[in-house]
Amino acid sequence: MGHRSFSRGHTRAARLLIGLGIVGALVGSTPGLAAAVPPPPPNPSDNDIAQAQTQVSAGLGQVSELINQVASADQQLAQLDNEVAIKREDVNRALVDLQNARSAADLAASVVGASQQALRDAGAQIELAQKDFDKYARSSYTQGTNVSSISTYLGAQGPGDVLDRAQVLKLLATSQNAVLEGLQRARTAQANKDSAAREAKQQADVAADQAASKKSLAEQAIAVARSALQDQAAKKAQIESNRAAAQAQLDAARGNVAGLQGQREAYATWEEQKRAEDAQKAAIAAAAREAATQAAARVAANEAARQRAAELAAGQRAHTTIEDDSEDEDSADGGTTTPKSTPKSKPSTSGEDLTGSEAIETVIDRGLSQIGVEYAWGGGDENGPTLGIRDGGVADSYGDFNKVGFDCSGLMIYAFAGIGISLPHYTGYQYTAGEQIPSEEMQRGDMIFWGPNASQHVALYLGDDQMLEAPQSGDVVKISPVRWDGMTPYAVRMVS
Repeated sequence: MGHRSFSRGHTRAARLLIGLGIVGALVGSTPGLAAAVPPPPPNPSDNDIAQAQTQVSAGLGQVSELINQVASADQQLAQLDNEVAIKREDVNRALVDLQNARSAADLAASVVGASQQALRDAGAQIELAQKDFDKYARSSYTQGTNVSSISTYLGAQGPGDVLDRAQVLKLLATSQNAVLEGLQRARTAQANKDSAAREAKQQADVAADQAASKKSLAEQAIAVARSALQDQAAKKAQIESNRAAAQAQLDAARGNVAGLQGQREAYATWEEQKRAEDAQKAAIAAAAREAATQAAARVAANEAARQRAAELAAGQRAHTTIEDDSEDEDSADGGTTTPKSTPKSKPSTSGEDLTGSEAIETVIDRGLSQIGVEYAWGGGDENGPTLGIRDGGVADSYGDFNKVGFDCSGLMIYAFAGIGISLPHYTGYQYTAGEQIPSEEMQRGDMIFWGPNASQHVALYLGDDQMLEAPQSGDVVKISPVRWDGMTPYAVRMVS
């Protein structure tokens, strides 16, 4: 009997341990609970985010101000660049004027030389005629070698004969003096011409000196304009540097805000996961506790039932039968199982004779043939690109004097030379070289200009708002969209 009591007590204890084990298994073996939620990420405060956003707002204001300053600097640079372009074309004009003045001076010098030579020739003729007359007079007076009609007078004796002889010599002298006076008048007229030629030469020399002075002043103006351009470029570079630094600070501030907001979002996500995990754990724990309670109740009920059955059968069955019945009941109880929760897996989740359109296309084709040729200030003539010249400023800084290419007016010279039209190397003079047409009525093949009195730039209109140009130092001959800003009121048509 004591053995059976021990056996039943042992069985109850074992079943209680099994129930507690089920609870522990339900709680401990549920996947994704113990280590599912990582440690909490940083959770910035509202004040931290507000301060970061304040820094962003301040950075936006600073960057906006610097952007405005850069735009203003760009505008000033564009204005200064236009001024430099005008100054450069002023030098072109001065070069043309200087060449014309020098040509006039050279022509005047040649006229003076010819005049002086003619004056010397006239003097020589007069001197020769005077010598011939003197020789003739002496010979006539001493030898009487004149014509026979007067030799008798010269050979006579006495005062009467001498008087007759004197009259003859007077006639001779009168004739010779008439010749000498004619020569003298010719020499006087030639002297007057020489005086006029020398005066023209002096005026031409003065004009050449003035043209050279204007060229020098134009080159000095370029240097001044370029210096202002460089100063403005340096200011702009500094502003852009400040803007870049401010933009970097703004980006960092935005990144800080984004980082803090990201941390806040990450913390909120973690918090939500934590709440879900805690709720899941609580639900599982409650279910486990409920399952353990039910299991314990079933164990107690089974024990009570077995106890009653054993007492009823005590007097009716043998000790062995009672033990067998008890073992059978234990065996039946041992067959009772508690369902276990099975974790669920997650699902896997020569055209000079050409006219009209043919001439226009020849000009355009000739210009287009130079696309890609380097810009060289002062470069280009009727035969093609030439070595650039010094301007004392921008062009020199780009080494244009060592480049073979075109400037804007030089490209026009080359293009129109293909149909026999010769243009001066200055935009201002090219502006008056043909028929002026309102710019809004320009047609393919017209020249279009920029700047006051076309003093800044020239290009060849191709139609469809496209133009061919040699833009500026450092660039090449190319096709560009038409720039209407700053265009002159008229385009120039060389071919109708």
